Amino acid sequence: MSSPQEPNQEPKEEPKEEVKEEKKEEKKEEKKEDKNESWKDFFYNPRTGEFMGRTASSWGLILLFYLVFYGFLAGMFTLTMWVMLQTLDENVPRYQDRVANPGLVIRPHAAEISFNHSDSTNYNQYIQQLHDLLQNYNDSLQEQNDLCLVGEYTEQDDEPIKKVCQFKRSTLRQCSGLPDTSFGYAEGKPCIIIKMNRIIGLKPRGDPYINCTAKRDTPLQMQYFPSEGRLDKMFFPYYGKKAHPDYVQPVVAVQLLLTKEDYNVEQTIECKIEGTDLRNNDDRDRFMGRVTFRVKVLE
Repeated sequence: MSSPQEPNQEPKEEPKEEVKEEKKEEKKEEKKEDKNESWKDFFYNPRTGEFMGRTASSWGLILLFYLVFYGFLAGMFTLTMWVMLQTLDENVPRYQDRVANPGLVIRPHAAEISFNHSDSTNYNQYIQQLHDLLQNYNDSLQEQNDLCLVGEYTEQDDEPIKKVCQFKRSTLRQCSGLPDTSFGYAEGKPCIIIKMNRIIGLKPRGDPYINCTAKRDTPLQMQYFPSEGRLDKMFFPYYGKKAHPDYVQPVVAVQLLLTKEDYNVEQTIECKIEGTDLRNNDDRDRFMGRVTFRVKVLE
């Protein structure tokens, strides 16, 4: 008799899902290894001897190229700068057409000068500015400079060392700060010092002088130092800070001879360069050849 049929026993197989997951994990591990190897190979590949994708000879050629290229650019820049510098004068600016006419400035440096003449603390700042300005004009210093011809230009184009003409502080007399250290402020008759900006090579024609007027109905009495507010031509031309290091430009002091009726009233004063070809009426620049300021003396 035949034995009863037994059910077929087949080998158990792993579920398909588990197999897929194992394969995925294997692939991930392989990718990680590939990435690690690719980063390492990028920095240095032992098989080809490449560093960051290039061999030593390739890196050498690139560095040589950039060394030659940037060296050429640096040489061209240096040559261009050298050629340009040969065209410049170390003493005179190449272009100074925009400052052909000088401006005027005053000391004390204030658009409005207001003080009580009976209280020295009100005007100490003003007289200190005047003393500071005139330090370079002290007679002891100016006596070391040259005596120049009055009314004549002091031209020194061919002289390697430019001489400086004397402008003694004592020529400003009452406004020199020597006989009266308060420059008239204690008496209510303040001194204002006017100077012209320096311009290299400037030679004003005629006989330049400073003229001041008060903007009011009646004239205001003033006194000028030097006499008539003259800017003598012997102080021109100026040759620049490097060629003319000890140069001092001429200044004019004007003393406002105010009376008691003028106290507590603001006085508007305008000073101009006159007697020359220098411009003093440019509406676009109120400091070209002129200066305006206000003075008020309190009791």
